[in-house]
Amino acid sequence: MVQERRAFKRKYLMFYSRVFNRQTGELVGHLVDLTPEGAMLLSERPIATDAVFSLHMELPDDVSDHLHLKFEAKSLWCKRDVNPDFYAAGFQLLDIPQEGLQVIERLIEAYGFREH
Repeated sequence: MVQERRAFKRKYLMFYSRVFNRQTGELVGHLVDLTPEGAMLLSERPIATDAVFSLHMELPDDVSDHLHLKFEAKSLWCKRDVNPDFYAAGFQLLDIPQEGLQVIERLIEAYGFREH
């Protein structure tokens, strides 16, 4: 039996924000789920694991006055999605400032629709 290591239950979102690489401007993927500790993205390409990325994601107007949330994240895993045209990748969020955590909490509250 696999033991659950998350401190927070994962919430799947009804809002699929686009997440970009801050260095290249390239679209990394779309946000599928989110906790204050981590995120899962859906991507058209595989994402290297065990790598740290500087990312930003678009924010809806109702959760922040800012257009984007900037953050660092470490890729932990990547595998083919149920839809074989896509890849699902898990990230650990790193050093999120308090303001960023508040934005994440508002995103989960406003757009999360079920606990998994």
